[in-house]
Amino acid sequence: MWPMDRARVASLRSLASGIVDGVPGAYTESMFLEDYPPFKNKDTGENFIPSAMMQTFLRMCNDTVSPDRWGEMWRLAAGLFVAHFATLYLKTIKGSPEGSSSISQAADSGTLLGIVTSATLGDASVSYDTSTATQLTGMWGQWNLTAYGQQYASLAKMMCMGGAWVP
Repeated sequence: MWPMDRARVASLRSLASGIVDGVPGAYTESMFLEDYPPFKNKDTGENFIPSAMMQTFLRMCNDTVSPDRWGEMWRLAAGLFVAHFATLYLKTIKGSPEGSSSISQAADSGTLLGIVTSATLGDASVSYDTSTATQLTGMWGQWNLTAYGQQYASLAKMMCMGGAWVP
């Protein structure tokens, strides 16, 4: 019989669980704009996402999307992660990045948007299906709100396949 000290047990538990700690990622704004050119102004090259928000999305990504877990697919996953949150941000500000002109406009900026289910031109009416986000939140629901999120979720499911058990 071989000795089982705490370090060895922790190491074996980590290997068996499939959970990878690893070091944070290092995805940058320049990498993002290279990978996803629609997020930059084609005339000026500037990012449509304000710097403070972009840095927040990059921090979230680098803390969440582990290069050790994703391996060679890390840059793709990191880009999809940031593109998803950048898209949701742009949908939220709805073309008024300079700010709101009323309390109502500010409140409307946070309205949950879903998939357009119907639209009318006369008297301008649009209907959204938000069930994807509201019913499936525990099962990758919010990731279904953008094409980038759907791709990220699909890849993440592949990366996390198999059982994970940590007592």
